[in-house]
Amino acid sequence: MRLQNRVALVSGAGGPMGMAVAKRFASEGARLVVSDISQSRLDEGVAAIADAAGTAANVVGLRADVSDRAQADAVVAAGRAEFGHIDLLINIVGGWRGRDFDGPANVTEMSEARFDSTLSLNLKPNFYFVQSLAPSMLKREYGKIVNISSINFAGEPGAADYGAAKAAVASLTRTLAMELAPHINVNCIAPGIINTRVVGMLGPELAEEYRQRSLLKRLGEPIDIANAALFLASDESSYITGQVLAVSGGIWPAL
Repeated sequence: MRLQNRVALVSGAGGPMGMAVAKRFASEGARLVVSDISQSRLDEGVAAIADAAGTAANVVGLRADVSDRAQADAVVAAGRAEFGHIDLLINIVGGWRGRDFDGPANVTEMSEARFDSTLSLNLKPNFYFVQSLAPSMLKREYGKIVNISSINFAGEPGAADYGAAKAAVASLTRTLAMELAPHINVNCIAPGIINTRVVGMLGPELAEEYRQRSLLKRLGEPIDIANAALFLASDESSYITGQVLAVSGGIWPAL
């Protein structure tokens, strides 16, 4: 089992992508610290993760809005209280807040509230968790961090907020890889359109556009992201850091 005796913190574990990552990690022997902003989704996720792990004792779940530092720190504290340390950080939280997202919008029409909300949601959880966990990872001389960017970091009409936020995530990944070397590997996944609630938010026409742009002519599934995250979190990727891995059916993100 590739993550035996490792402790992984997965944010956004109540959503399809985060749950897929957490379940995949559990099946590979990891102990899990998971969070989500929705208590009901988190409860469902913890139950599913426990089934994958084979024991509920391997999972600690805490409802939290991890774009708030105090709540992010509470998730870390809960994990340390149960397991003593955290080896792996998988930053899944991102996207748009539903209350602020009003569909694709040109930057001249976009509200300041939406712009601020999108940058906060996609960047602050990563920042807070890294500040909480990196010092202890460096002290133990081991750690793996996986961030989630997007192929849209190359720019996308109607999504200036999201594209800018995900470009920042990719840039942050590279900086962290430099600053935390040689003991912590920091990498980033850039998904294409994954078959989650985002597809409904974007609408069928845009989803079909991405399907056609893909060389494989399909949308991604959450398990595709989970498999990539597993590789980057395992020791099989020990000589890989500072990289952006596109999991997008062949769509290549580049500025």
